[in-house]
Amino acid sequence: MTQPSTFQTFGTSHLVTLGACVAVLVTLGILRRLKVGAAIWLERTLGTVLFTLWPLATLAHWRAGTLDWENGLPLHFCDLAGIAGGLALWTRKQLPCEIVYFFGLAGTLQGLLTPNLEVDFPDGRFLVFFLLHGGVVVTALHVVTAMKHAPRPGAVWRMMALTLGYAVLVTPFNLALGTNFGFLVKKPARDSLMNHLGAWPWYIGSLILLALVFYTILYLPFLIRRRFRPQSS
Repeated sequence: MTQPSTFQTFGTSHLVTLGACVAVLVTLGILRRLKVGAAIWLERTLGTVLFTLWPLATLAHWRAGTLDWENGLPLHFCDLAGIAGGLALWTRKQLPCEIVYFFGLAGTLQGLLTPNLEVDFPDGRFLVFFLLHGGVVVTALHVVTAMKHAPRPGAVWRMMALTLGYAVLVTPFNLALGTNFGFLVKKPARDSLMNHLGAWPWYIGSLILLALVFYTILYLPFLIRRRFRPQSS
């Protein structure tokens, strides 16, 4: 069996993927603005893709002989963002829109730009990784721009509560199965922002503070707009 190529951050396949994400985001935005039926169809197609990525990722790892608890359970932070993104695109409910916006841009975007990935295109693991991370980031931006689901007041604290709840949820799995969901046990193998946050377990506290900072920054444009928007009758 031919060995898969090694993934290179900001190599050709990575840059093409980032360009494809921008193209999908722009296309969705234009179709939404034009109010054509294809916009709804594409949104639901993307939402369906996000829902099906867990079984597809499981299949890809099984075929490659790398399936284990960590990549076989949908308990990574980005997995939950993907589920929220699928719900946002299909139901247009406010809470999943907020979750995919904050989780996607504060967390999944980091994975899209500095992937914790070893294999390159056309390996199935490459495809499902970027379908998830790219799909989440595109959805996160789409729901607050074209779909007009701005975060509600108090969204930062709701997201902090959900983030801490996520950490509580995955900790028993990490202890029982030896997994690293949420990167709460160790940092990613490849270089990322976490590598500059100190040693374990101190970097976990840094991650919590960083989440608060990122969530606040992401909410700030909407807060400013509300403060300075002329009051309508």
